[in-house]
Amino acid sequence: MLLPRIFAPVRASKHPSPTFLVPSSRVFEVFRVVNASAPSPTLSFARHASHQSQGRANGAKQGPGKRLGAKKSGGEYVIPGNIIFRQRGTMWFPGENCKFGRDHCVFAMESGYVRYYRDPMKHPKRQYIGVALDKEDNLPYPQNAARRRRLNMLAVKTDTESDTLDGQVTVRGLQAGDGTGGETSVRDTSRDNRSTDLVMSKGYGYRQSNWQIGRVAEKAKIEVKKFVPGDRFTAWRRSKARIEINAEKKRLRNASKSSKKTAKPRSR
Repeated sequence: MLLPRIFAPVRASKHPSPTFLVPSSRVFEVFRVVNASAPSPTLSFARHASHQSQGRANGAKQGPGKRLGAKKSGGEYVIPGNIIFRQRGTMWFPGENCKFGRDHCVFAMESGYVRYYRDPMKHPKRQYIGVALDKEDNLPYPQNAARRRRLNMLAVKTDTESDTLDGQVTVRGLQAGDGTGGETSVRDTSRDNRSTDLVMSKGYGYRQSNWQIGRVAEKAKIEVKKFVPGDRFTAWRRSKARIEINAEKKRLRNASKSSKKTAKPRSR
């Protein structure tokens, strides 16, 4: 970098010109002057950022709490969908009438009362959370105990014997017929073994066939008034004339309204 400045006096001393001569004794002085005028090298420092300005490095170092733990205590009443326990991992397992969520939370599947218990018949060390359907029940239920059906219903034995009172037939407390032998009486209707057979329909309900239902009035000797169609062409002509008259009335009303709007006010 400094070589052109150093060589210039040297070349001038080696090739003396006739107009200007530089004695050789001053060559060293020229070197000293050149070296003194040259700027001394200095070190420059630039302070860079010590923290990343953008990106994932500046996110939250510790997020908010996830509110884990028990949400319902033992014996507390819950409904389907209520979260009973939030956790990370499987510290508690779902028992009777409970299920796992996708984040390992335990939630209720039936309405009842919360129970925290162990079941050695399933696993010797696991802890379970269940829902007892009655407040007095304890979990786990015995293996051979009667299980509750869905909708908290129990199977109950019913009496299938039909009640007959003096010729009147009652079905579940409802009387069929008046028992007097009239046209609407059940005793007056001739009974057929085939008519009492019930067949399961598409809606999973037992009912009689359509032809049997249709012949009930015939067997009870109930006459239906015959339908007389009448003259349909005359009825159509009357209807058409009535429609035309109504349209003409509507057109006249609209014309009278428009004439009132366009009429000029009278001068006083």
